[in-house]
Amino acid sequence: MALWDRFKESASTMQTQLMAKKNDLKSGAFRDASMAMCALVAAADGSIDPSERQKVAQLIMSNDVLRNFPGDDLQRRFDANCDKLTADFDFGKVSVLQEVAKAKKKPAEARAVIQIGIIIGGADGDFDKDEQAVVREACYALDLPPHEFDL
Repeated sequence: MALWDRFKESASTMQTQLMAKKNDLKSGAFRDASMAMCALVAAADGSIDPSERQKVAQLIMSNDVLRNFPGDDLQRRFDANCDKLTADFDFGKVSVLQEVAKAKKKPAEARAVIQIGIIIGGADGDFDKDEQAVVREACYALDLPPHEFDL
């Protein structure tokens, strides 16, 4: 099986797992960590172009698990994290990873945040090395082993 086919199958499995936990993923920590993760993936290469920002925002709004939260609230939080990363990527990344770490107290939420990052990262058909690297960093912030997610 080709690497991309395995990735698509894995992303599909992750989305199914997220849907099964949807009713448990309603905390503010999960919301904040998920939006931080989405911003990290969007800025993985060190910058966020407007089309990429828009594409990730659309993916956020279409994700069934994230529909537990008001769309305008998610948009505001995503934009705030993107702005931090755009202003100063390295400094912003520290702040955004702290947001991701908010989900550390609940392992199911922490795993769900990583799964969302992987799903968002691969949505364009290419989960590139920069995207994988920021998701791996998020794993460390959440005390999760990256190999659990094939990273």
